[in-house]
Amino acid sequence: MTLEQLQEIFPDATLDTWHQHPNGGGWVQNTARVDAAARVYGNAQVYGNALVSGNARVSGNARVSGDARVYGNALVYGNALVYGDACVYGNALVYGNALVYGNALVYGDARVYGDAWEHSPLTQSGRTHSVNVCAYGKIAIGCTIHTIAEWKKLGKRIAGSANISKKEFAELKILFNAAVAWMKLYKVDKVTKEK
Repeated sequence: MTLEQLQEIFPDATLDTWHQHPNGGGWVQNTARVDAAARVYGNAQVYGNALVSGNARVSGNARVSGDARVYGNALVYGNALVYGDACVYGNALVYGNALVYGNALVYGDARVYGDAWEHSPLTQSGRTHSVNVCAYGKIAIGCTIHTIAEWKKLGKRIAGSANISKKEFAELKILFNAAVAWMKLYKVDKVTKEK
């Protein structure tokens, strides 16, 4: 992205107020902080008081702004937006047209993707696995993603093949049921969002 292209989005942008990150060439407003090891590339922008650190990567047309934090091994890409006081960290992935904002925390092995959310998606951490609402009608447990119906049908078999103890399975069932209740509350329990 050229400075002229950046100015189409931010008309007041100049080389005195913005710079291209040396590790990737994406644009960073001078008020934001991106560590040298982190990568910002493609048409990505980091601005406001945002922080990108560690091995985190921001790419594509993604934007990180406000007081948002992206760190660890987190990836934000595609057309994703992370803003407000949101934090994305650990091995979390935020991509597609996803929005993560407000005081949302996306961490661990969580994945947030697809169309924009009207509410920050639910993320829960158990003792051994995270349980996340990762898309309309889908729940991720650890790195495995299924619809609610698929989890109900396959859950015990998946747990058995992953050597999950009875106690761990009971905990995951509690977190799964909480995720389903949350999805129904916010009407995101169907695979495709109704307009």
